[in-house]
Amino acid sequence: MWRPAARRSSLFRRLLSSSSAAAASYALPAVYIVNKRGNDILNDPWYNKDTAFPMTERDRLGLRGLLPPRVTCFEEQYERFINSYRTLENNMQGEPDSTRVALAKWKDLNRLHGRNETLYYRVLINNIEEFAPIVYTPTVGLVCENYSGLFRRSRGMYFTAKDKGEMMSMIYNWPADKVDMIVVTDGSRILGLGDLGVQGVGIPIGKLDLYVAAAGINPQKVLPVMLDVGTNNQKLLEDKLYLGLRQPRLEGEEYLAIVDEFMEAVRARWPKAVVQFEDFQMKWAFETLERYRNRFCMFNDDIQGTAGVALAGLLGAVRAQGRPLHDFPNQKIVVVGAGSAGIGVLNKAKKATLKMGITEEGHNQFWVLDKDGLITKAREGLDPAVAPFARGSGTNEIPDLHEGASLVEVVKKVKPHVLLGLSGVGGIFNEEVLKAMKESDSPRPAVFAMSNPTTKAECTPDDVFKHVGENAIFASGSPFSNVSLGNGKTGYANQANNMYLFPGIGLGALLSGARNISVGMLEAGAECLASYITDDEIKKGILFPPVSRHITAQVGAAVLRAAIAEDLAEGCDGVGPKELATMSEMETVDYVTQKMWYPVYHPLVSKK
Repeated sequence: MWRPAARRSSLFRRLLSSSSAAAASYALPAVYIVNKRGNDILNDPWYNKDTAFPMTERDRLGLRGLLPPRVTCFEEQYERFINSYRTLENNMQGEPDSTRVALAKWKDLNRLHGRNETLYYRVLINNIEEFAPIVYTPTVGLVCENYSGLFRRSRGMYFTAKDKGEMMSMIYNWPADKVDMIVVTDGSRILGLGDLGVQGVGIPIGKLDLYVAAAGINPQKVLPVMLDVGTNNQKLLEDKLYLGLRQPRLEGEEYLAIVDEFMEAVRARWPKAVVQFEDFQMKWAFETLERYRNRFCMFNDDIQGTAGVALAGLLGAVRAQGRPLHDFPNQKIVVVGAGSAGIGVLNKAKKATLKMGITEEGHNQFWVLDKDGLITKAREGLDPAVAPFARGSGTNEIPDLHEGASLVEVVKKVKPHVLLGLSGVGGIFNEEVLKAMKESDSPRPAVFAMSNPTTKAECTPDDVFKHVGENAIFASGSPFSNVSLGNGKTGYANQANNMYLFPGIGLGALLSGARNISVGMLEAGAECLASYITDDEIKKGILFPPVSRHITAQVGAAVLRAAIAEDLAEGCDGVGPKELATMSEMETVDYVTQKMWYPVYHPLVSKK
């Protein structure tokens, strides 16, 4: 009932003099009628509540899947921001200045991304080498570890264990009529940081930024996806800021049912989308790759992308060591790490040796170690994926190298040409190990510290050039600065990151309209990448070209041509497979280049 003015004034005075909590009890908030749904609401600072939208409103307003699954109230949001701000600042106190600066740069870029996408991507494209380490590795690892606290604006979609049976309708909450590229993770193995649950969504977001910058994928046609099936990280389950499901991870058929439903939902709405799987723990990385590779246009970047880049680096190392490429099967390689990335590299390298004519059964140029040491055929419960590379049979055996032998012992006795790290254990290539590498049978020992982020790198270039010698070859997954060796010499810190390869794979698969992504397409991309290093660069120890749209276009064209050759291409945007097949190599590169999106401001016209 409308009160008289005198009574209203008295009431207002009492409200103004009371606490905010008491004031809230006197009035109910007005109901707003909104003519918006979905992302239009999230992008409106007046109506947006971020994670405070209750599930009823999420369903009513088309928001389901567009926000992290946890619902928080206004007071919790306030406390989360204040607490996360202070916690992050405290956590940064002991960090190097470079880490603090990197996070500050990420925040600055993130604010620009939220305010002006066109300008954001222009900045990223024109400064890709400078900003790629900020939007992706290594900074993205720090962002994922603190994502619940850093969360300001929702990007991408979240499909959870609670959404079973709803994904086919949820997928239509995404506003884009067409999606070309999807990067999906379940957060189970984020870089070398382990299970980060829903906070792993930072990986697909960062990866797609590189697809836009390096491959020219239209940012309005990309979709980052988090499959939140729970987490086994007890610290996150107890963290009041955590925005994901507070339950243990689904396993077995329950887990696969969620991934199956998501993939079918994608195919129903965007049948031509390329789906990249990223940072799944080993068992699910291999399981999902085998489950979907012949049914969808998809690939797993950890298994296939990292393997392609690593192989390009290994072949480059053969050249740098003064040997012909066909001598690659005789290169002795010690591999530390038997996870999805490590096994992916081993499988890719094994196929390369077979292409070079090595047919001898039991030929094994690898010595593979995990947390329990050297893997041999004597190991109990030997993983079938690792078994073909276990020592114990074939040529080049060292009799006194036993099951579980330490890394130092293996390096001293094998004297490998290459020491390859995909362990996720920072600093495992310590001084003793690197000094043992100095006794390599190669005059130019190669050390690949491939684990991300930087804190998980097996060693630094400074360590390598100091302990192995100035003739050493170094490559890493995260960026490091080159090392001055004196007398005008430089020790090159190659970044053997799969960002050299995956943009071209995705672009080539998309523009060919490939039904699926074959081994031949991946090999064509990797071989193209390896061909861009000259003999002079190789002699200096440079193994990889700079990241550029020019090289991405070449890799994409090679992937497209492989799809045509294997009769996998169905065409894209009105350009059919027959027309693609008639293009010369140069015409294919021109076609791929012309299809790349570039940020410009377009004139706007109001419909009203």
